[in-house]
Amino acid sequence: MKRVLPLIGLMALGLGMAQQTLTVYSGRGQSLVEPLVKQFEQDTGIRVQVRYGTDAQILATLQEEGSRSPADIFWANTSGALGQAAERGLLRPLGESLLKVPVGFVPASKTWVPVTLRLRVLAYNPAKVKAEELPQSILDLPRFAREKGLKVGWTPTYSSFQDMVAGMILLHGEEATRRWLQEMKALSPKSYASNPAMLDAIRAGEVDLGSTNHYYVLRFQRAGYTFGVHHFKDGDAGNLALVTGAGILKTGKNLSAATRFLTYLLSPKAQQYFVGNVGEYPLVKGVVPDPRLLSLEEALRKTPRLDFEKLDLDRALRLLRELGVL
Repeated sequence: MKRVLPLIGLMALGLGMAQQTLTVYSGRGQSLVEPLVKQFEQDTGIRVQVRYGTDAQILATLQEEGSRSPADIFWANTSGALGQAAERGLLRPLGESLLKVPVGFVPASKTWVPVTLRLRVLAYNPAKVKAEELPQSILDLPRFAREKGLKVGWTPTYSSFQDMVAGMILLHGEEATRRWLQEMKALSPKSYASNPAMLDAIRAGEVDLGSTNHYYVLRFQRAGYTFGVHHFKDGDAGNLALVTGAGILKTGKNLSAATRFLTYLLSPKAQQYFVGNVGEYPLVKGVVPDPRLLSLEEALRKTPRLDFEKLDLDRALRLLRELGVL
């Protein structure tokens, strides 16, 4: 019997490791990432519980829960939210073995890893708008639309639009961003709750153009619909890169499983999932790109250079509410 007990102990230990449970708070949409989470469970044997919400909701929840939070991972839709989490001391510093994997956007705080990239673009109806006439800056979009008599759509309640406004504030200041929003509002733009709804309206001729994320246009193109896609001049706020990422919470109890999860998100397998199933840009080497998109190198040239942890969503929301856009 003395020889059996250690074996039983090892079996129990192995079973316990196989039944690890990781808790993820995700600002990424369930429909986008749940299949990948399921694949991680299948590949690793680690069970994952995911709580979905907006980045702002998750930050508020983490603040309220404090040290009682069950979360191990904060997987955010925006770098600004991760920057806020880092500033509040919610995230654990990460090792160089993780931070050296992405090709860009590694934060100065070294508390989270960038996972994928979305690029803001201008989608338009090519039957109504000539590509060569489009402005080189999003700041000139209201004037262009007014002079051409174009119908404009926008998505002010959607997080990516709000992130772009935060980027405009960081690049041009609050007063210039206020003027742009006032000029846009003067066009009486049609508001949509989501980017797919706005793109469907462009397709149907309800509006002529609108700023959106590149992968929404890609999905319509994959379905056989024709859209014009305009990139503003290099470095323009209208080309803002929206970086998703994830970090390990200081209050997390499952450090080894959390590290495996971040490592998995940066693996070629997961990055290829983001390219093929979501339409995002990968941030690691060795992934087959979608030929309909700009190369990653071109996308990186398009986006403005700024500290992506400094995107202040709260400030952007205050301005949007002040102007009655929200």
